[in-house]
Amino acid sequence: MKSIRSVIGILLVIAASAAAGRALSGRSAQSVSNAGTSAQVSGTAFPKDVYADTGNRLPAIQRQDMDETAKKLFDSRPAGDFFGPGAIRLYSTPVAEYMTNVNDYLRHKSGLDPRLVELVILVTAREMDSEYEWTAHEQQGLKAGLQQETIDIVKYRKPTSGLAEKDAAIIQLGRESLGKRQVTSATAARALNLFGKQELVNIVSLMGDYASTAILLNVFDQHVRPADKPLLAIP
Repeated sequence: MKSIRSVIGILLVIAASAAAGRALSGRSAQSVSNAGTSAQVSGTAFPKDVYADTGNRLPAIQRQDMDETAKKLFDSRPAGDFFGPGAIRLYSTPVAEYMTNVNDYLRHKSGLDPRLVELVILVTAREMDSEYEWTAHEQQGLKAGLQQETIDIVKYRKPTSGLAEKDAAIIQLGRESLGKRQVTSATAARALNLFGKQELVNIVSLMGDYASTAILLNVFDQHVRPADKPLLAIP
């Protein structure tokens, strides 16, 4: 019982973060006078306060303005790619370094099944209505072994009946913790029984990682790359 209370406590913290992100996610109609490079790229029209080379409200950060730690993070990214949360976080070197390490651990080193990792990310992106995250990960989910049917259940918020038990548990956990902001005892107990303490903490932490990323993307109004087709319908 004590373990279940602990899990619920973790989920409530993440739900509070998600609520804050939704409150901040309204897209501004006002322009920023210095966003002179924002305009139209490859036929994609961005709002006036969004820069064309980043697809968000911040200009591309310059390598010569970084400290040595930030330069290493900068150099590890695809050359010339200033879209996405990684590029935004370079404006705060400690955040970029810390979040990169946390994300790398949770996705690649925690022992989570890569297929379930992508399911957790997609569930989070759906519940946070994060078009950028979803578009970046739908194809990765397929490559990791998720069935299109499972992805569509998440995308269109369909019932989880008929899914594998772990898949259904993750989807329900995300829908309650992020969507409803309250996790029932039954849902928490079911997840704890299926995954155990450490794996469940890792799963919930991964949800938190991508929920915080969605907040970051919302605040800076991150758009998908002009060459990419948005894959998530936002209500």
